[in-house]
Parts: sequence; structure tokens; C-alpha cells
Amino acid sequence: MNYVGVDLHKQVISLCVVVQEASRRRVVIRKTFKCCDVDGIRAFFAELRPFQVVVEATSSYEWFVQLVEPFADRVLLAHPKKLRIIAESTRKTDKLDAQVLAEFLALDMIPEAYRPSPRQRDHRTLVRHRRYLQRRAASVKNKLRAILTRHNADVRELFSLEGHHYLDQVTLPEADRFVVDQLCEELEHRKKQLQAIDKQLLRFAKQGPAAEREAREVLETIPYVGTVTIDVVLSELGDVRRFRSQKQVTAYAGLAPGLRESAGRSKQLAITKEGSRLLRWALVETAWRLVGRLRRWAFVYQRIKLRRGAKKAIVAVARRVLCVMVSMLRSGRRYSMASEILTS
Repeated sequence: MNYVGVDLHKQVISLCVVVQEASRRRVVIRKTFKCCDVDGIRAFFAELRPFQVVVEATSSYEWFVQLVEPFADRVLLAHPKKLRIIAESTRKTDKLDAQVLAEFLALDMIPEAYRPSPRQRDHRTLVRHRRYLQRRAASVKNKLRAILTRHNADVRELFSLEGHHYLDQVTLPEADRFVVDQLCEELEHRKKQLQAIDKQLLRFAKQGPAAEREAREVLETIPYVGTVTIDVVLSELGDVRRFRSQKQVTAYAGLAPGLRESAGRSKQLAITKEGSRLLRWALVETAWRLVGRLRRWAFVYQRIKLRRGAKKAIVAVARRVLCVMVSMLRSGRRYSMASEILTS
């Protein structure tokens, strides 16, 4: 069996092929390809069979995996952060990185990363693009307010219909008026883009398999959880059955606190903030809505706030919300209203 380590970059691929001989491993092939040489890469792997191949789960691995998968006995994605030996090496070259991957593969010691399905990748692409458009629209709004603030002309209803009429009539210097007009055009363009991405996500949801539709229906029963949050949770988590425990889920979302322990002493650190920033944002926003409207979540928040402060309290609530969502997705059970909605 040939064991192939692949160091994949944007322009170049470095390959190292290792074979296992008794108690030692021997390098038999080192090869470098340009990424544009797709035919050469395909021909090389077609002649190499049988083989197993490993590549780090970087942003551009998918095209390579799809290319070699028909020929390979096994394709693995290596978790870049868990494979610290490469990142921390004092002698780091593309050839050595590929060799380390190949030898770890031969020893069956590769820390594997999750590979989402094609539908999950498409879902993530759409959801993350919508968040990008939302951030750009917010940036334009902030810049418009900053210009008006310089002239003591900002109003609260700036982005309502009355605000648009006000913006057309307010007196501004020629340079600022030019910038404001362009920003208004950009804001209208962003709004049209957001409307288009929302329609695309709606079509995408309707085309989903039965399990995904059921998951959406389950999450919709949580009060004040809308389609944006549901899309973020489903796209970023993927298949929740891959998590063995709630601890794994919170660690994946970067909401688990760090821990430093030495000589019998331990100290709890801030949350790791690893994983999806978008998922953490959606959970924290959901937590704020829940603590402001539901008695149960408000009680949890206030109890933790007295001991740890407001910031840690809302993160703790977000972590619990995630655990509740994952439990619901696993069991298929709907949310039960355990308390009344706050009236204030």
C-alpha cells in the first residue's frame, strides 16, 4: 500500500509517497505539480494504485479530493490545528510537510477533520454570503450616519421612508453630498442583493431532504428563533450525530472555556473562540432575545450575571441554547414553553 501525503497550496502541490516495510517507512516518490496541471495529477494517481492519501483541510482542498477520490482506497482530511507537529516544526518545507503527513497516515495517526456533504457546503456558501452582505449594508449605514453626525444632522429615522426624504433635503457640502449619494446607491444595491439571497435560501430550503425539513420544523418551535438563525445553525453544524457529547458541540462552536492546569492547580480561561464565528454570533444574538422575553432564560441569565458578570452570563446562556438545539435535533422533540413571555 502506498501512503501519500499532500501539501496543498494555491499554485503548487507537493506529494510524498511512503511505503511501510517491516518496522520502518521508506520514501519512494517525491513529486511537485502545479495546480493547473489537472491532467498530470490525475494520471499520476491513476498509475499509483493502490494508495491512501491525506491532505490538510484548508480552504481549497475540495477540488483535489474530488479529483483523486475515484482512484484512492481511502481519502483523509487532516485537522490542521490538531496536527501541530507541522506548524511548530523548526524545519518547515513543503517536502517535509508532505512527508510528515504521509508517515502519520502510514501509522494511522491522522487527526481527521470533518468533511461536509456537497449540500452542506452549498448551504454554508449561501448563509455566509448573506452574512457578508448584511455586514456591508451595516457598514454603509454607519458611514452615512458618521457623515451626518459631522454636520449635526443625524436623525433616528434615517433609514425609514421619511429618513430618505430628509436625506435628500439636508444641506451638505458638495464633497459630502457626492459621497452620501453614492452610499445611498450602494445601500439600495445591498438591499436588492439581500432580497435575492433570501429568495435563493428559501428555494434551497424547499429542495432539502426530509431530515433537513424536519430539523427546520423542530428549531422553528423555539420562540424568537427565525430563519436566519436556523440557517446558520444547520449550515455550520452539519450532521449533529457526529458529535458524541454536548462538550464536543460547545467546543466546536468555540463556546467552551479554556483550561490551564499545572502541578495540581487549574485555572479556567475565557472561551476558546475556535470554530465558526458566524455560529457564535447567531447564538449570542438568540440568547439576548431569549433573556429579554422568556422568564426561564432571564432567570438563568440573572443568576449567572450576579456571580460572573453580564458578558460571561450571556455567553453561558448562548452555550445552553446551543445544547438545547442539538438535543432537539437529535431527538426530534419540539420546544416546550416552560415559562410565560415577559411583558416588560
